[in-house]
Amino acid sequence: MENTKNDLELLFEKAADYIETKFNLLKLQTVDKAADVISSLICILVIVLIFLVFFFTINIGLALWIGTLLGKAYYGFFIISAFYVILGSIIYLLKNKLIKIGISNLIIKKLLK
Repeated sequence: MENTKNDLELLFEKAADYIETKFNLLKLQTVDKAADVISSLICILVIVLIFLVFFFTINIGLALWIGTLLGKAYYGFFIISAFYVILGSIIYLLKNKLIKIGISNLIIKKLLK
């Protein structure tokens, strides 16, 4: 009887240790995946920010160049603005296909990796 009691206590201790170890492993895996997703998103954000600075500079130069060709500097800015209103409207209409699904796929791919 005493031997069976010790075996049961040992079994419960090992089961408790196993559950605690599995819980700690799950926490560490969750932290690892979250860190991977966040670091990937931050890298993408930095690249996008650098690209935006380049893009804005090119757009200002292009607007000034078009304005010089047309005789008034503000004409170039109006033309560039009209182009972006049209482009923005198209992107808004297709936002689920172009943006939302892509970002969702990226996050899911990182989480299931």
